[in-house]
Amino acid sequence: MAQIVNLTQKTFDETIKTGTVLVDFWADWCGPCRMLAPVLDELSEKLGDKAVFAKVNVDEERELAQRFGVSSIPTVIVFKNGVKKADAIGVKPARAYEQMITD
Repeated sequence: MAQIVNLTQKTFDETIKTGTVLVDFWADWCGPCRMLAPVLDELSEKLGDKAVFAKVNVDEERELAQRFGVSSIPTVIVFKNGVKKADAIGVKPARAYEQMITD
């Protein structure tokens, strides 16, 4: 079973520096974030060998949210070797996130 990693200020840069990493910026109180969670769980099972799936709680990690200009959640950002390659705001179909990873 693929695991979704919770990132903090301390672990973020190390995690995104190599490979493909999808990061979900979210919060506990966010309804759309809760809708997105099972979509990302399913994708992590399907694509866990192609990408690392991670989450950043914006209430606990405000500096990271500010650093990437996250003002609406959920915001999903895909990094490839430490460089931001794609982002999406709001809940999208699973294929949209899959395409962000595979492009």
